Amino acid sequence: MKPINVGLLGIGTVGGGTFTVLKRNAEEIARRAGRPIQIVVVADKNTELAKQVTGGACRITDDAFAVVNDPEVDIVVELIGGYGVAKELVLKAIENGKHVVTANKALLATHGNEIFAAAQKKGVMVAFEAAVAGGIPIIKALREGLTANRIEWIAGIINGTTNFILSEMRDKGLSFETVLKEAQRLGYAEADPTFDVEGVDAAHKLTIMSAIAFGNSMSFDKAHIEGISKLDAADIKYAEQLGYRIKLLGITKRTPEGVELRVHPTLIPAKRLIANVEGAMNAVLVKGDAVGPTLYYGKGAGAEPTASSVIADLVDVTRMHTADPEHRVPHLAFQPNAMVDLTILPLSEIITSYYLRLRVEDKPGVLADITRILADQQISIDAMIQREPGEGEEQTDIIMLTHQTREKNVDAAISKIEALAAVKGKLTRLRLEELL
Repeated sequence: MKPINVGLLGIGTVGGGTFTVLKRNAEEIARRAGRPIQIVVVADKNTELAKQVTGGACRITDDAFAVVNDPEVDIVVELIGGYGVAKELVLKAIENGKHVVTANKALLATHGNEIFAAAQKKGVMVAFEAAVAGGIPIIKALREGLTANRIEWIAGIINGTTNFILSEMRDKGLSFETVLKEAQRLGYAEADPTFDVEGVDAAHKLTIMSAIAFGNSMSFDKAHIEGISKLDAADIKYAEQLGYRIKLLGITKRTPEGVELRVHPTLIPAKRLIANVEGAMNAVLVKGDAVGPTLYYGKGAGAEPTASSVIADLVDVTRMHTADPEHRVPHLAFQPNAMVDLTILPLSEIITSYYLRLRVEDKPGVLADITRILADQQISIDAMIQREPGEGEEQTDIIMLTHQTREKNVDAAISKIEALAAVKGKLTRLRLEELL
């Protein structure tokens, strides 16, 4: 049978991995897809690298637009990244009637609504398994495997860099700055790690999963995004003492008022499986009404793990290449005419539990004043640690865990607590999820 011809845009880490795995497992992949899948042209500014990786097995060009305009190319694989030229290339490929496979979570989270609408109009597929959690087939699980379920919530460790940093901070008691330098030395963190450590990368991925889970449009601009750069090693230690681990989680929940869409450091009970995901690994916990909680774990980045997802998409597109567009799996799980614009809740309206740490003068009555303020805001305490002050110290730390309450109530309580004369400096507030 005639092979499917693929044009590859970008031969960096993931592009190189895709070429290597596709070549190595060509026979097995063809048996699964029903026909051979072959990369016929590669576009990369570094043509020497492209020639080196491909070994002369296909055409090489430095003009990506030549690939998306090539009539011989059936599927375009976009591995360039970013929002600019990648968007132009993807939309041009769609306009030319080509299917697209992409690992570009930033592009889909910010421009996915436009891209999927264009693909729907043209009757082509846009596949993006590799855009979220590297080699973990979480998109397929949400879109197909769990299709019988009403998804209630998703909570994911979906950035390996931050998970590595938090694991090292906990294991070695080191500061964020120290571990970040080590992560950069080992290649886990970029020279400019902002997208990772400030939660932006995780928010891109969470936006995509939320849209698939709930059938709402991409809403990246409404997500609450908070990273780990201000996290204190002391809070990781106190959390351990209380039986919790701190992870950077992407959380999206369906509530009667709307959808929660938030990324922030989160306390999780240490006995939960997801709390024990260490190093640069990823994990996504999905709660469906029929199936209950399901956990998806694996490598969230790297050449061959991500290539695994890219090639899985190539196989899917190849299988469905000649199918009636109306009978393909919808891009975002729900039929396009059944997508809705659900309200994305502001952070002030979310309901969760909290970890509070404050520095206070060691004298009678302070704790009573604090608990009275919390009670006035209808916040009840679940657990508490009051550290004994050292010899000669006149201040101490109080750490409290609350039961579930609304964020705006906690905001109001914090404002009043920080105004107390006996409270020194700013109060530290982290959110806590039981994930049941």
